[in-house]
Amino acid sequence: MTVALISDIHGNKPALDAVLDDAPEVDGFVNAGDTVGYNPYPRESIDAVRELGAATVQGNHDCAVAGGGSFGFHSTAGRAVEWTREELDDERIDWLGALPHERETVFGDTRVKVAHGAPDAPDRYTYPRDFSPTLLSGEEVLVLGHTHVQGKEEYDEGVVVNPGSVGQPRDGDPRAGYALLDEETGEVELRRVEYPVSRVQDEIRRAGLPESLAERLAEGR
Repeated sequence: MTVALISDIHGNKPALDAVLDDAPEVDGFVNAGDTVGYNPYPRESIDAVRELGAATVQGNHDCAVAGGGSFGFHSTAGRAVEWTREELDDERIDWLGALPHERETVFGDTRVKVAHGAPDAPDRYTYPRDFSPTLLSGEEVLVLGHTHVQGKEEYDEGVVVNPGSVGQPRDGDPRAGYALLDEETGEVELRRVEYPVSRVQDEIRRAGLPESLAERLAEGR
């Protein structure tokens, strides 16, 4: 079995489309949260994730849009949250609000745990430099998001991986990030793919979202 690992789509449907076009045929999807926020395609991103049947957890932006948190109305993130909330209907907001903070799923004989920031700490930034076997608790693969920085570490106890951000990378590479898990071997492959950044930038500006959100996409920050 091959499983696609994605995270931090942040309402960037063209980037998600590029990932799906680049990926081989897979047997399942894991989504480590923040399906919405920042970018101008929240409805389309939610609908795509649901159609994929991805094992999805709630990110901090998902939580804020669903009414469970705030970044401050005048902050860039806060303005994007308010805009996103206005774009979504109650049913999609309820879906975001009902997502778990973490979950486990099984592909073949491989147990995969998914969390946004870290197990038992969904808002904690856990960069690849912070990865350690102590994060694992019996699962073969732990999938994290939140930092928008792609990385993986393999230990005797299992693999810890951040597949990178689909929709707003922050590791200096503007290409959409994702990963593939080979369930049989336990190997994780990190992948990047180009997408039409300028088209998303144009839509950010048309929507009246902060200009900084458009600029950062081209810089991968």
